[in-house]
Amino acid sequence: MAENPIRFGILGCANIARKVSRAILLSPNSAIGSRSLSKACKFASDNNFPASAKFYGTYDAVLEDSDVDAVYVPLPTSLHVQWAVTAATKKKHVLLEKPVALHVKELDTILHACESNGVLFMDATMWMHHPRTVKMMDFRDDSQRFGQLKAVHSIFTYASDSDFYKSDIRVNPSLDVLGALGDTGWYCIRAILWLTNYNLPKTVTAHPNPEFNEQGVILSCGASLHFEDGTLATFYCSFLSNLTMDITCLGTKGNLRVHDFVIPFRENVGKFYGASNSRFAELAIGCEPIPSEFDVTIEIPQEVAMVTEFARLVGEIEGKGAKPEKKWAEISRKTQLVVDAVKGSIECGFQEVEVVY
Repeated sequence: MAENPIRFGILGCANIARKVSRAILLSPNSAIGSRSLSKACKFASDNNFPASAKFYGTYDAVLEDSDVDAVYVPLPTSLHVQWAVTAATKKKHVLLEKPVALHVKELDTILHACESNGVLFMDATMWMHHPRTVKMMDFRDDSQRFGQLKAVHSIFTYASDSDFYKSDIRVNPSLDVLGALGDTGWYCIRAILWLTNYNLPKTVTAHPNPEFNEQGVILSCGASLHFEDGTLATFYCSFLSNLTMDITCLGTKGNLRVHDFVIPFRENVGKFYGASNSRFAELAIGCEPIPSEFDVTIEIPQEVAMVTEFARLVGEIEGKGAKPEKKWAEISRKTQLVVDAVKGSIECGFQEVEVVY
């Protein structure tokens, strides 16, 4: 453990916070804030927080705690701009759950507050921190095995029970009007941007027939992204289909596939498949060579890897006077711009929308 470990606060007791709390437990000093003290205490007890953890009945109290260096914010998206900005003005580094904002203007307000106060911003897209992500990009960047990128397709869907569709914050227009687009679509769009080296598409066109609940929240949608170099990307996201977490990436000489890119089927290993110079076998009775299967092991869960990297960057700032890393803020902003473009295309009758940084 680092000599001066980063001390975390958690704003809210959402279900996703239970997962990230496993990583935050590596810090010896933690603070948990909720709208009620009893809820904060129950969250700490249920998730095995140590006796040294502090419990608060308000979010403000966490941010006023001088022992807190950074906060993880898993609140509903509609509350992000308020509490992320407040955290930044209190000089707390911000790890913000996705989607990071309802639209890019809100995100710009958050990023301006972080930059003005010299604190780090990172969104909590966990799969980016799995070592498999690096190995997949090595394959994607190999000119002999993969060649030039031509197309990407990403899918993230899951179905839930009736209680989800009635009461979950992700289908409540006052808490997160983006619905599936902001939740599962965020991952799909991030995957596309990652595979295109974070080049923004020139235009985005939403696919017809998205599905909404009675309150107008998106339950499923898809879109096509057109890039300046001719690359085509598509995605589909949904709260109404069986759990699927696929990426297919096509190159002139090879292809890459992964079937669990958001959350690996097994926590300690991530698989992906790569094929190069594929062709039909004689008489078209099969294909050759058979795609290669790659296993990438991880010693710690991907959410722990994320928090570890966040803490490392914060430590560079707090301990060595480094400037906050801007990479993660830029990646979040590009993802949000595409989310906004898809939503805009849906709202204007599936017209093509230009994406401008």
